[in-house]
Amino acid sequence: MNIINSCKKWLGYVGVILFTIHCSLFIVSCSEDSSDTEGEFANWQKKNDDYIDKLAASSMTKYLTYTKNASTSGAANTDFVYVEVLENGSGTETPLFSDSVRVAYRGRLIPSPSYSEGFVFSQTFLGDFDWSKARTSTFCPGESGLRDGFSTALQHMHVGDRWRVHFSYKLGYGSSDYDNVPAYSDLIFEIAVYDIWHPGETRPSL
Repeated sequence: MNIINSCKKWLGYVGVILFTIHCSLFIVSCSEDSSDTEGEFANWQKKNDDYIDKLAASSMTKYLTYTKNASTSGAANTDFVYVEVLENGSGTETPLFSDSVRVAYRGRLIPSPSYSEGFVFSQTFLGDFDWSKARTSTFCPGESGLRDGFSTALQHMHVGDRWRVHFSYKLGYGSSDYDNVPAYSDLIFEIAVYDIWHPGETRPSL
């Protein structure tokens, strides 16, 4: 009987030890998961400020922003869009505020721990870009909902151009969260221009 009691007592100790180890591992696991989530966009504003500062100091092509509300804001434009030319088109015209531009695009954030190329928050194509397979959208550079950085890039592009453009959160969604874009996010867009037309001209629906 003493042997049985001793065994029960010993098994009880083992159970307590295993339960304690399990709880400890669970707590560590939860802690790591929480830390990873919080760390994805930790110090996000500084990281984005540093990202733009590096572009400003580089030899990358820079275009001064066309701010849509410049006439009412009274402030001088001091922010730039930074451009990598991926393909040069054969078009000769660039669009004005009132023109329509048909484009394919992919929008990313700057690189973060889980997204080495930047989190994709909006796109009209999947995988590698293909002119014949990408879906497209049509914008007017002057429309109110378009980000100033995107609008500026469009006004320097020709039909057939494909660029990767980078611009500050000041030209994007600013200091507030927007859908799946965190506050203070610089934006990176790959943009391909398919067509440009003026007010009064029409294009067949796609």
